[in-house]
Amino acid sequence: QVQLLESGGGLVQAGGSLRLSCAASGLSFSSYHMGWFRQAPGKEREFVARISWNGGITDYANSVKGRFTISRDNAENTVYLQMNSLKPEDTAVYYCAAARGIYYRLKNEADYWGQGTQVTVSS
Repeated sequence: QVQLLESGGGLVQAGGSLRLSCAASGLSFSSYHMGWFRQAPGKEREFVARISWNGGITDYANSVKGRFTISRDNAENTVYLQMNSLKPEDTAVYYCAAARGIYYRLKNEADYWGQGTQVTVSS
């Protein structure tokens, strides 16, 4: 059974930082591209960042470019999202996702999703 377990969310003031983690189990982690998405109240889920299976390629939404960094540790089956200079508009539930095959799939679809972790940024 595949599980993606996010952690690290919480309440932070604007300008602060958080580091999200996503621990994967039940899949061949190093074969999957990994991504982070988010969904704010009343809005659709949106792409945040993705990283290829070996960490060689990363992409970011324009709204987070230069502030967020995605990374992965294949030995620990974990993907991270370092979030700096947080803004109130970053408030959302953040989801980890895994996709196999074509890397560019991981913007609109994924094979597996986590349950999400809440990030709240106060002004």
